[in-house]
Amino acid sequence: MTTVLELQPALRGRLREPFGPVATDIGVALASAGSPLVTVGDIVTYHVLEAGCVPGLALVDERTKRATVDDEVSETVADAPFDRVREVENPPATLTADLLAAVVDGLAEGTTLVRVDGEEDLAALPAIAAAPDGASVLYGQPDEGVVHVTVDEVRGRVVDLLGLMDGDSDRAFETLGVDADSPSSA
Repeated sequence: MTTVLELQPALRGRLREPFGPVATDIGVALASAGSPLVTVGDIVTYHVLEAGCVPGLALVDERTKRATVDDEVSETVADAPFDRVREVENPPATLTADLLAAVVDGLAEGTTLVRVDGEEDLAALPAIAAAPDGASVLYGQPDEGVVHVTVDEVRGRVVDLLGLMDGDSDRAFETLGVDADSPSSA
């Protein structure tokens, strides 16, 4: 496992503000979602699956608010008809090479479930950076609802944030297929 980027404490405040509108009804978020659809987090992925939609890419870690998800959530995700399941390690507050590669591979074709051993909280960032224009990323905002991100509207902001993280941002951008000088070209 190789850590490529690490979130330093000074940047944590920048992640508290949602990257898009927050909905309390998954149907509202799905009604305006683009393709491919990416979900980050067990609860969001569960609600999307329960609504009858299989995301193109889903990233889960079997945790919510630092606690283990209940059996219904875990079983619903495990039983979903994803084309591929991939497992990666990713410690808290980091983005590993394996997680970055899993995001890119998962966006390539079909549907992919990425099971993260560790934490997937930062996975929305590489998903937003790497997803094509028109794609949507849904992730949970604790105690508020689901955030719906239209990637082409916030990609530049996310790429800037990735560039400020400690580590090898050039490697991250190369893996994600992102030109940091022209983030809309992803």
